[in-house]
Amino acid sequence: MELYQIPLIILLGFGSAFLNTVGGGGSLFTVPILTFMGVPITMANATARVAILAQNITAVGGFRSKKVELPLRYSLTLGLVSMVGGFIGSMLASTIDDKIFGRIFVLVMLLSIALVIFDPFRSTMQGENMTPRRQRIGILCFFFVGIYGGFVQAGVGFLVIGILSLVNHFNLVKTNYIKVFVAIVYTGVSVAVFAYQDKILWLTSLILAIGHALGGWYASRWSVDKGEVWIKRVMVISVIGMAIKLWFF
Repeated sequence: MELYQIPLIILLGFGSAFLNTVGGGGSLFTVPILTFMGVPITMANATARVAILAQNITAVGGFRSKKVELPLRYSLTLGLVSMVGGFIGSMLASTIDDKIFGRIFVLVMLLSIALVIFDPFRSTMQGENMTPRRQRIGILCFFFVGIYGGFVQAGVGFLVIGILSLVNHFNLVKTNYIKVFVAIVYTGVSVAVFAYQDKILWLTSLILAIGHALGGWYASRWSVDKGEVWIKRVMVISVIGMAIKLWFF
């Protein structure tokens, strides 16, 4: 790694963490940029997880500092279920061929864009719905979110927002709080699996983690102050950026 790349990696981490915390899709930029630096895509996918874990930890601290309420028991359940799925997804990702994974990653980016265009995570005026039936649906969905998050990670934020908004009718601020809380659990499992498989470039991941940690803290507090209107604006901007990247690059 060249010396001049270090501040660029930190800046990349900050921007990616901001997008991941406020909406999603930051990893859709981080992983390709790491591959442009010569990192094989499966190792880039694994290396980014350490930084994402740091991002989610600081983001939780940011939401707590703003006194956002967390449905703790439900969130812990979602985290445990997604942890099981995350282990399955990480094992798949650690053994897959680079070429095949690259093709899957492109499909994931297209799917993420489609999810945002059709807006399945718009906020609702119906109020929160935490009936036992709705919680069971959310738990089942998060098992598959864990598999997806463990396997690819990129764009998982859009899926989480969609589920929590449509199933439980949480507003976007609380949705993002639950999202980063749950992500600590399944991302931690992913880091452990990838570390065991020797897929992580630790120096790169720790430098990237500096930017992610700062971005997660700032974005969580910013989203509480700005509210849903600005969260949606950032999500739209991130989708436009992904669409330009896919179309021209």
